[in-house]
Amino acid sequence: MVLNYIWIAFFLIAFAVALCKLVFTGDTQVFTDIINSSFASAKSGFEISLGLTGVLSLWLGIMKIGEKGGVIQAFARLSAPIFSKLFPDIPAGHPVTGSIFMNFSANLLGLDNAATPMGLKAMQQLQELNGGKDTASNPMIMFLCINASGLTLIPITIMMYRAQLGAANPSDIFLPVMLATFIATLVAVLTVCFRQKINLLQKNLLLFFGGLGAAIAGLILLFRSMEQEQMSLYSTLFANTLLFTIICGFIVCGIRKRVNVYDAFIEGAKEGFKTAVTIIPYLIAILVGIGVFRASGAMDFLIEGIRLGVASAGINTDFVEALPTMLMKPLSGSGSRGMMLDAMNTYGTDSFAGRLACIVQGSTDTTFYVVALYYGSAGIRNTRYTISCSLLADLTGFIASVVLAYMFFG
Repeated sequence: MVLNYIWIAFFLIAFAVALCKLVFTGDTQVFTDIINSSFASAKSGFEISLGLTGVLSLWLGIMKIGEKGGVIQAFARLSAPIFSKLFPDIPAGHPVTGSIFMNFSANLLGLDNAATPMGLKAMQQLQELNGGKDTASNPMIMFLCINASGLTLIPITIMMYRAQLGAANPSDIFLPVMLATFIATLVAVLTVCFRQKINLLQKNLLLFFGGLGAAIAGLILLFRSMEQEQMSLYSTLFANTLLFTIICGFIVCGIRKRVNVYDAFIEGAKEGFKTAVTIIPYLIAILVGIGVFRASGAMDFLIEGIRLGVASAGINTDFVEALPTMLMKPLSGSGSRGMMLDAMNTYGTDSFAGRLACIVQGSTDTTFYVVALYYGSAGIRNTRYTISCSLLADLTGFIASVVLAYMFFG
C-alpha cells in the first residue's frame, strides 16, 4: 500500500513541477524529457531483468545442487541459534535459513551478483511459509530491511572509482563507510525487532552482534595497515576464492549424496529464468516512477529547498553538495552512483563533498529497488512497514555518514 502511494506521488509531483516550469519559466522541453525518461527507464528495467536472467539461472542452479546435496540444510543448522531469534516464525531447520545465511554472507563480502539470486531464492521460500500470499510476513520484513540496509564489509567498488578518479588515498573512506553501514543495519534490525516485539537481550543475539562488531573492528585494523592496492587485491582474491570454493563444495556434496548434479543445476536454472521474467513489471514500474520524478526537475527543487533551509538555520552547508547522492540512493543504485561520480568530478575526489558522497553510497542499499525486486519475485503487494523501517535505516545511515565525514574529513 505504501509503495502504491509513493509511486502515485512520483507521477503527480512530476506533473505539477513540470507544469510550473512550463507556465512560469517557459520550459517547453520538460514534458519531452519526462516522456523520454519514462521510455528509457522502462527499457532499463527490462535490460536489468534480462541481465539478471543469466546470473539468476547460474546461482539458482548452484543453490539447487546445494539444496539436494544437503548444504543448505547444513547452513540452516549452523545459523539456527541466531536466526531462530531474529526470525522466530520460521520453523526450526527449514532450508530458508540456509538461503538467508548465504545471502547475508554474499552481501557482507560485496558479492552482489551472488547475493541477489540467493536473496530471491530465500524470498520464494519465505513465501511458501507465508499465510497471506500478497502480504509480507514478519520474516520477509526482517529479511528485506536487513538487505536494504546494505551491510558490506569491504566497499571495494567505491574505492576502485576513487582510484580511477585520482584520489590521493582511495581507501580513506573505508572506515567511515563500514561504520555508517553497520549503524544503518543495526537500526534496521532494532526497528524491526521493536515492531515485531522481538527481545534483543537474548544471549545469542548479544553474542552475535558483539562478535560482528568485534569482527568489523578487526577488519578495520587489518585494512588500515595495508596500502589501497593490497587491500583491493586481497579482498577481491578472498571473495572470489571463497565464492568458487562454495560452488565446488556444493558440487562435491551433491556427488556424495549421489545427486545428478547436472540435472539439479538445470532444474534450478529454470527457476532462475522464471524468476527473472516475474520481476520485469515490478522493476519497470519503480524505475519509470523514479525516472519521471527526476526528469521533471522535482529532485533539483527538493535539493535546493533543503540547501536554503540549512543555510537559513545557520548550519554548515558543506554536506549539501552530497544531497543528490543521499536522495537518489533509496531510489536508484545507478542513479546514486552517477551522483557520487558527479560529486567527485565537480568538487574533487578528495573534497569533503566527494568523500561524503562515497560514504553515503556505501552506507545503505537501494531500498525501493530491493523492495520491488524481492517482493515482486514473490508477488507481495502489501509491504506493511517494510519501507518505513528501511527508510529509517537509510536516514540513520545518511546522518551517520555526515557525522563521520565531519569527524574524519571536516
